[in-house]
Amino acid sequence: MSKHIIMTGATGLIGTRIYHALRKRGDRVTVLTRNPDKTKKTFSDAERVLLWAPGVKGEWSSAMEGADAVIHLAGEPIAGGRWTDEYKKRIYDSRVQGTGEIVEAIGAASEKPALLISASGVGYYGDTGDTEVDEDSPPGDDFLAQTCVDWENEAHRATEHGVRVMISRQGIVLAEEGGALEKLVTPFKMFAGGPVGNGEQWFPWVHIDDVVGIYLHALDNSDVSGILNAVSPDLLRNRDFAIALGETLQRPARFSVPGFVIKLALGEFGETLLGGQRAHPVRTLESGYAFKYPALTKALADLLQ
Repeated sequence: MSKHIIMTGATGLIGTRIYHALRKRGDRVTVLTRNPDKTKKTFSDAERVLLWAPGVKGEWSSAMEGADAVIHLAGEPIAGGRWTDEYKKRIYDSRVQGTGEIVEAIGAASEKPALLISASGVGYYGDTGDTEVDEDSPPGDDFLAQTCVDWENEAHRATEHGVRVMISRQGIVLAEEGGALEKLVTPFKMFAGGPVGNGEQWFPWVHIDDVVGIYLHALDNSDVSGILNAVSPDLLRNRDFAIALGETLQRPARFSVPGFVIKLALGEFGETLLGGQRAHPVRTLESGYAFKYPALTKALADLLQ
């Protein structure tokens, strides 16, 4: 039977893919967005398109009534600019305040959605060095880690209303139409590609089809809840990723951007780029999800063919 899904962040890279996957299988989708007029043109087959943003009250909250599930993806882009104090506040508030208001609307509904799926990131773990982490590992202590902790805590409050919650801690999402891969491919096409910094940091990548697959997996299986790491089981360092990308593009991977240059250019965000997480999708695999692209070579061949 078709489901009625409420979505935030539907116009983003991941959200667009999830939206079309839901519609393809016959689910009805109501989109909550900052820009309803533009979004209506993009998603002309949406059930409804309603104005929503953190701090905005209105008709959107009543959309929770009788919905089957909420997929909450909205948040200011992490890589949208240098991390000034103002921009860090936008990153934090868009996630923590926005999620809190979504959960409050769920709690106010008399016929509540059965499921909330909320995005998060492997930045939760901080820079783990060579230490292996999984869904039960403790958080890091940097800005991004604390943001993820507070973000997830807000989402978990939906369990107080009897709602099943799944949180997807996403790695670096690879897609052909934008995101990280597009930025990584450009220097290789100019014969200037290579690792970031010394290349020793772990690179928790995931094919976008598997991110979508994990969300649908949670939608369709009522026993899936809690934290799932949306990262490939094929654990690689940044250096090994660069070599594989170069081989796929038939380009060398001998150049790199020195770490001090990245720090000078991007500040605190640059330090985050030079870190990494050796993250395993332990609970994801235990939940029964089978990765479509568990190996990087096949993922890159699919995305860059």
